[in-house]
Amino acid sequence: MTHHLAQINVARLRRPLDHAETAEFVEALDPVNDKAEAADGFIWRLKDEAGQSSSFVPVEGIDDPLEVVNYSIWQDVAALEHFVFKSGHVEFLRRRREWFERSDQPSTACWWVPAGTIPPVGEAYQRLQHLRAHGPSSEAWPLNRAFPPPGPDER
Repeated sequence: MTHHLAQINVARLRRPLDHAETAEFVEALDPVNDKAEAADGFIWRLKDEAGQSSSFVPVEGIDDPLEVVNYSIWQDVAALEHFVFKSGHVEFLRRRREWFERSDQPSTACWWVPAGTIPPVGEAYQRLQHLRAHGPSSEAWPLNRAFPPPGPDER
């Protein structure tokens, strides 16, 4: 496999991470992240300096402390879809409105990266911004509108 799937998700919490109404979400971060890391096709995820959830990682370009980031690399679309929709993760996904504000903009962007590379989180955030500004393309797309990986002659 010459390419892997990168995904970034940025969502705005209703309340800060240390608020009582967000506690159940925060308590689920480690178990859900552990499940991701054990999933078939998982390659890498962004962590904070202590090795914990990327929800605590500051990202250049995001000045709102209520916006949290999830950024990971997967073997392919099928591996990410299986984790998102067919694991314990889906139970929390169904409840996202309890913790996160609704947005009219895409919150998730996916794109292909050469196998073995991990773009900086700032670049990942720029991909999401590109999707928001220009719509789905090979540069960035939502998970439900996947583009094929580049061919051998494409970069």
